[in-house]
Amino acid sequence: MVQIGRRGFLLGAVGALSALSVAGDAAAVGRRAPKNELRGMWLATVANRDWPSAPGLTAAEQKAELLAHLDTAVRRRLNAVVLQVRPTADALWPSPYEPWSACLTGVQGKDPGWDPLGTAVREAHERGLELHAWFNPYRVANHTDPSRLVASHPARVHPDWVLPYGGKLYYNPGLPEVRKFVQDAMLDAVRRYDIDAVHWDDYFYPYPVAGQTFADGDAYARHGGAFPDRAAWRRDNTDRLVSETAARIKEIKPKVRFGISPFGVWRNATTDPLGSPTRAGVQTYDDLHADTRKWVKEGWIDYIAPQLYWNIGFTAADYAKLLPWWADVVRGTGVELYAGEALYKAGDPAQGAPWQDPAELSRHLTLAKKSPEVRGHIFFSAKEVAADRIGAMAKVVTDHYPTPVRPRG
Repeated sequence: MVQIGRRGFLLGAVGALSALSVAGDAAAVGRRAPKNELRGMWLATVANRDWPSAPGLTAAEQKAELLAHLDTAVRRRLNAVVLQVRPTADALWPSPYEPWSACLTGVQGKDPGWDPLGTAVREAHERGLELHAWFNPYRVANHTDPSRLVASHPARVHPDWVLPYGGKLYYNPGLPEVRKFVQDAMLDAVRRYDIDAVHWDDYFYPYPVAGQTFADGDAYARHGGAFPDRAAWRRDNTDRLVSETAARIKEIKPKVRFGISPFGVWRNATTDPLGSPTRAGVQTYDDLHADTRKWVKEGWIDYIAPQLYWNIGFTAADYAKLLPWWADVVRGTGVELYAGEALYKAGDPAQGAPWQDPAELSRHLTLAKKSPEVRGHIFFSAKEVAADRIGAMAKVVTDHYPTPVRPRG
């Protein structure tokens, strides 16, 4: 962590410990916390999921809400915030490549009058928080009408780069010029800001939509001749995006980490003997053309944070079976494992009985302590970290986060 982060950590620790004493959580104080572990939360901006609460707020209102989320992270004794800064081929900083995000002003390309990413990095570090910049490589829009994009948008300047699928627009991962462009656009933030990590989630090739075809046949005809089938070519395209981005990050700023948070199932064991003991309907290797296990084994990434968004005992994908599988994948690789946690499910009646128990997530962290490869957890997402519908987050803090800790040594 940068020097300002170390100073901020001490300030944040003092504040958090003061809050702890006020709360009278003497029992928690007596328990020992790990010396280093990542305790993160995702802060989603797409469709104004977490922040800003609505498009079109004033710059002062947007900043106040952002700082409130950072303060919540400190209060919950977290030490990292994963801020979505490129939700739909746009930017939450003054990018020379892509327009300002509409989630800020309600108008794509309109200057919000401040620099959200720059502010987030500075304010996070002052509070002792790491700031991981979260990018979506290929998603262009949550609709299929290019005319709704600002006229200068790269997707309109290069209409041959874009494909509609499943009600959304995507850049075509099969085009080398697209792969270079999206890297350039994301890495601009690495050059400009003192971010702690580049973070991607689970969106590579889009999730399958029944009855629809991702129409990349022309690109496959031009670039896929060396591969046995289109699926292998698509996986290679994603591999190249990951490996090239990893190399470029290290060239620009070697201390910036690269982490990916994929869908939690690489492949089911019924599909591949190396797979997990699951029966998931989606497998990243086959359906998203994302060989997440390979990225770990090749050491292209610094951490992996699989979205293990299922309860302990869930038949198709049991948290208690998936976590040890991922621990085995990272063992000996030097890649750190963080578990992605579905806080958003806690207290939601639609998610079933296990998620009505405030102790479900706490049990996840208890289970994780059996695997030394698990170096932390990231909670989805910031809105629920603050609201904490049934007290699940509070129980995690009481049971597992008695004192602030650094994310890394």
